[in-house]
Amino acid sequence: MAEGLLDPRTIRELAAELDLRPTKQRGQNFVHDPNTVRRIVAASGITPDDVVLEIGPGLGSLTLGLLEVAAHVHVVEIESSLARRLPQTVAQRVPAASEKLAVIEADALTVTDLPDPQPTAVVANLPYNVSVPVLLHVLARWDSIRTGLVMVQLEVADRLVAAPGSKVYGVPSAKLAWYAESARVGTVPPTVFWPVPNVDSGLVRLTRREPPPTTATRSEVFAVVDAAFAQRRKMLRGALAVLFGSSADAAAALEAAGVDPQARGEVLGIADFARIAEQLPPGFGRQGA
Repeated sequence: MAEGLLDPRTIRELAAELDLRPTKQRGQNFVHDPNTVRRIVAASGITPDDVVLEIGPGLGSLTLGLLEVAAHVHVVEIESSLARRLPQTVAQRVPAASEKLAVIEADALTVTDLPDPQPTAVVANLPYNVSVPVLLHVLARWDSIRTGLVMVQLEVADRLVAAPGSKVYGVPSAKLAWYAESARVGTVPPTVFWPVPNVDSGLVRLTRREPPPTTATRSEVFAVVDAAFAQRRKMLRGALAVLFGSSADAAAALEAAGVDPQARGEVLGIADFARIAEQLPPGFGRQGA
């Protein structure tokens, strides 16, 4: 087998060897264009000092590109056949990088431990159906991650980076803002994937930042975010009544937080949600951050 990044023919050969039939359920679309892989790696901003966490490496297209640059790459792959084949692919195509790879066979939504060295960046082609929960889980679990770049369905990319007041601003936008600044830094056409998806993909660059200063826990803030967007058309005093006991109590809490009770969640930033969470009744959600 040739050295270097995967091409369309090799992708199909690997899939045939593994009897792999990509499924929509797992959002399996494999990048087969080396130029796109290198563009993603360049856009991620990773350096030779970085330890990268990649979610769902699949056949290894992006993994090989990351190994060209990073000090170490942890990959988390849920499918056994793919997890077993990846070290062999790396050994065949970039043998000098084999020692830099660690494969963890697990569900990315539940993995909580990685071998050392701990990750400093996350770079991944995330399946659309689990992209937001996986990204939030990874950022919550590894505060060692300072930067990242994720490729997601374009619609999801727009939701992740949306600012307050935008039509697509919602729960993903607000929760991601707790952890990081985000920006869309490119789009990727369907033609560079196999099988070809029916949507474009977007590249979202992440830069870790501190959460807003608050006495509320993350779980309290996120509970307010969830309630605020559960019924987008409702004014906040109505939407948050479920948390505060009544719309009157919610209105009083909003006023104490400096937020208009008649506003809607889509106009609030993460710092606003944090101030509201500080007004939650004593004992609410104190079981964890």
